[in-house]
Amino acid sequence: MEPLNVLMVGTGEYTTGFVGSGASESDKKVGVVGLSMFDLRRRGKVGKLGMVGVNGKKFPAIREHLHKNITLAYNNLDTSFDAFPAEDTVDPNAYKSAIDALNPGDAITIFTPDTTHYPIALYAIGRGVHVMITKPAVKLLEHHLSLLDAAEKRGNVYVYIEHHKRYDPAYADARFKAKKLGDFNYFYSYMSQPKFQLETFKAWAGIDSDISYYLNSHHVDICDSMVSQLGFVPTRVSASASKGIATNLGCNESTEDTITLLVDWEKTGDPTKRATGVYTASWTAPQKAGVHSNQYFHYLAADGEIRINQAKRGYDVADDSAGQLMWYNPFYMRYAPDEDGNFNGQSGYGYVSMEKFVDGCRSINAGELTPKDLDAKGLPTLRNTIATTAILEAGRRSIDEKRPVGIEQADGMWKLV
Repeated sequence: MEPLNVLMVGTGEYTTGFVGSGASESDKKVGVVGLSMFDLRRRGKVGKLGMVGVNGKKFPAIREHLHKNITLAYNNLDTSFDAFPAEDTVDPNAYKSAIDALNPGDAITIFTPDTTHYPIALYAIGRGVHVMITKPAVKLLEHHLSLLDAAEKRGNVYVYIEHHKRYDPAYADARFKAKKLGDFNYFYSYMSQPKFQLETFKAWAGIDSDISYYLNSHHVDICDSMVSQLGFVPTRVSASASKGIATNLGCNESTEDTITLLVDWEKTGDPTKRATGVYTASWTAPQKAGVHSNQYFHYLAADGEIRINQAKRGYDVADDSAGQLMWYNPFYMRYAPDEDGNFNGQSGYGYVSMEKFVDGCRSINAGELTPKDLDAKGLPTLRNTIATTAILEAGRRSIDEKRPVGIEQADGMWKLV
């Protein structure tokens, strides 16, 4: 199969690890998308690489950051890419000229503020370009369905949502085991990030998106992937939000600290079978909790239960420079090189998610698979993630309108009521 040409849309933390002042202080110090794509190019799966942002003046510092932290760290790994816009230009619509330079069958990755996902994805789909979108796919159910319609009308376009937690070994195993535990009954999840992340997100936090879209999207999708295979669908969402911490840190006055979604689920064809999902996310966790992200869930079914704590994985490091005990997660992105000095994190679930997208695009381009074939595999495609978008938007509307929001679907059509 031919290598896949990829344009990376967005130049921030998740793509490059660069946050303006240098390397991020999070667990993505050298990024995920860029590093994965550079390594996939080394392995022959990816061909030409491009990167597009709004401010081309950032590119010299980004190139220096990538050279120092990736090229020199991993056996002279090639970190070259074509940049859009030019390095003396600021252009909010640079993504259009960058996508126009692609051919049908090429691909883009979208790691930008949530409100920009829809127009960028729609522009690419219209040109026959495959699309990976970070979660949440979009903020509105209407936009999700619109993208799905556009992709199907264009034909042979793969739209994939980057729900990397599906490839976490424990979560993936739990999804498999849930099939044998009977009807879904109860799910509770919690996911957090420390307050310093709000310095990175301050430009959009509470303005373009919220903590539920950002973090609850992980576990809402995980739960949906576990229970949709059992015939359960969401029917109603009630949400609650706390405030006061993020605003004191200088965030927009509308920024909430912690959001909880209470979701009613019902088994298709048997309304006597109901279940409850509770999903909580916060970005005001303590600065020195020892983990970048607390993340765990409890799943209860008719014939058993599953508990997973992915914050503390039996791996802790005491480092005087950190001033505390730290619990690390090398299962997400393993940055230690192999014995030859090459990047060795191909089994990390952050990388696996990238490679799944690249493999799917190449299979379609080679005529081996269709987008419907990839839907049937249960991958986090646009079609397979409708419920997640419905729940997240319903949660936002529930907070704003101070009422429960219903979710209805019939004949493949979804709507909020």
